[in-house]
Amino acid sequence: MDQNRQDGEVSGKENSKQIDSFEKYLKAERNFSPHTLRAYIRDILDFALFLKKKQLNFCHADKYDIRKFLEELNNKKLGKATLARKFAALRTFYKFLIINKIIEENPIESMTVGLKKDKKIPSFLTENETQALLNLPDIKLRDKAMIELLYSCGLRIEELVSLDLKNIDFISNIVTVKGKGNKERIVPMGNICLYAIRDYINARRNSGLPCDIKSPVFLSDHNKRLNQRTARRILHRYFIKAGFTKKVSPHTLRHTFATHILDRGGDLRSIQEMLGHKNLSTTQIYTHVTIESLKKVYQKAHPRAK
Repeated sequence: MDQNRQDGEVSGKENSKQIDSFEKYLKAERNFSPHTLRAYIRDILDFALFLKKKQLNFCHADKYDIRKFLEELNNKKLGKATLARKFAALRTFYKFLIINKIIEENPIESMTVGLKKDKKIPSFLTENETQALLNLPDIKLRDKAMIELLYSCGLRIEELVSLDLKNIDFISNIVTVKGKGNKERIVPMGNICLYAIRDYINARRNSGLPCDIKSPVFLSDHNKRLNQRTARRILHRYFIKAGFTKKVSPHTLRHTFATHILDRGGDLRSIQEMLGHKNLSTTQIYTHVTIESLKKVYQKAHPRAK
């Protein structure tokens, strides 16, 4: 075996070992969501492949290697949000290497890429479209409860499927949600949503299915906890039945929740709390939604708008 090939194999093994340790760190100490965790590990694996071509490991890569990697990504015409996340993944990874004394100097610490995420106005359903979805005939009790809960409380799909019955307070009309970073928040729940969940649980109880407080709120057809993929597939079926021609996802219902509350006079701080946003700036995107709606009304109604 020649020296270059041997060095390359050693570098690959060292890189793999550090990626495994990094993944455990993100899970145990940073409480990353499964989605963010997968994205970060994928980003670091891409960087490892880039370094493998140069027969380098993470410890020997310098800021010029990192910048070259980012340049290659930029040439692939990736979106700004994707590039910004990959840069964030690298920053977090090299901080991890510093913390664990695997390297002494952080090559990425003083680097900036000047990337800002494009602020896209989130897609949402109008109140009529929402009613069309909620009033579809022949919705299973479980699926009706899922749709009502997503719209009533603005939950993420991963938050929805992770709920246990102990998280639903049927007396106080609140749901306790474990969000990103395992941070808990309390969200009010409307009566219609509460009744939908109660109907589903009662039917489940009458069928002899588990309904103790430790049971998942939503069960699959095999009486196991419903997973994200299956939940998305179920919901997509109803989006088609409702006749939506635009792209609609479970997250669209979260956007719809926030937009409708803001349209009816809700304040941003309260919406921030209910959505579990860390920063108010994240919630402020919904003001752009309502402004765009106001502009459309103005253009249509004002005699001198043209």
